[in-house]
Amino acid sequence: MDFKLTEEQKALKKEFDDFFKYHMEHSAPEGFGTGLESTSTAEGNQFHRFMMKEIAKKKWNIMAWPKEFGGREAPIIEQVLFAESQAYHGAPGIDGFGAKMFAPTIILYATEEQKKRILPPIANGELQYSQGWSEPNAGSDLASLTTQAILEGDHYVINGQKTWTTGGHHADYMFLLARTDPESKRGKGLSVFNINLTLPGITRRPILYMNRSHIVNDVFFDNVIVPVEERIGEEGEGWKYTRSTMNFERSSAGTYAGLKRKVEELIQYLKGKERDGKPLAEHASVRKKLADLYMDIEVGRALAYKIAWLQEAGKMQYSPAAASESKVFSSELRQRFSQVGSEMLGLFGMVEESPWAPLNGSMPEGYQTSIGSTICAGSNEIQRNIIAWVGCGLPRFN
Repeated sequence: MDFKLTEEQKALKKEFDDFFKYHMEHSAPEGFGTGLESTSTAEGNQFHRFMMKEIAKKKWNIMAWPKEFGGREAPIIEQVLFAESQAYHGAPGIDGFGAKMFAPTIILYATEEQKKRILPPIANGELQYSQGWSEPNAGSDLASLTTQAILEGDHYVINGQKTWTTGGHHADYMFLLARTDPESKRGKGLSVFNINLTLPGITRRPILYMNRSHIVNDVFFDNVIVPVEERIGEEGEGWKYTRSTMNFERSSAGTYAGLKRKVEELIQYLKGKERDGKPLAEHASVRKKLADLYMDIEVGRALAYKIAWLQEAGKMQYSPAAASESKVFSSELRQRFSQVGSEMLGLFGMVEESPWAPLNGSMPEGYQTSIGSTICAGSNEIQRNIIAWVGCGLPRFN
């Protein structure tokens, strides 16, 4: 395993950096921050869609796709470099649910007609997708979902509820997992659908974060009629397709790059603030905590690169718990950074909307939203069970 970049990869990384730096300085709306919180507003989502099309012009959103569908089958390390650059500059523009998760599933399992119809608008950055998996009583235990899609002639009638739907209030489409056999249990009798979210009978309601930002939603389906042509692949094979979709989630490389940028900004701020006659950045206790954060970021980055190397070499079976390790480490590192940063900024660090708010008031928002990072995408308790089971060879917990 070699973490050294080739000259071509260095040049590509610079191209990514120059692109995002330019657009964040010249195209972003005034006051635009970073992360999902910024793209959740109408103005922020408009910039997100603009960036989706700009990135699509360069085909960076589909670089991993097979050549026959417009991609170039880019090595995984190049996808990691892209994710790092985008996160470091705090830029939007990648439809993670559409181009990164749903499209590869379409390529693997959809009909030729579906591929020709669904893939081009995703590739062109024209559509924004959301994920229809979690339900009020089916999150970590996804196979227990109850949303039903009952076949009636040439269409399905869908009833049920999805929750924690990230970006659902702005999305054009949703890839939905529903039960097509009402008598089935667990992972059997499930199917995947491509759902136009403007169909009659669909209601979207906001779920507000503790900082009042609107990122996730409840989505209700009340006798929604969906043509048979929108069912992906075979009926009843949805669990297999969904497990495949899960594999297209990445290694948290972007999280570490984004945190690195935030630590750098925090250091610059602390260099300009004094206590006891010298800058805060020169106090031993502050320096130690900053150094600990920086080391943790580099450890996490190395773990993300390890996962990329394993994936590229086709050796993920030799480290099957690596993705879970990275998820646990990155989400808990987010919380440690938010805690340390808030302590260092003091009472001013609690201010959000004020000209005196340090770091543009980003710290309290980051502190509040980081709480959910250890719960979403599979809670860290579940991830630790996976690590113990498949990583350490311990008995499976039931």
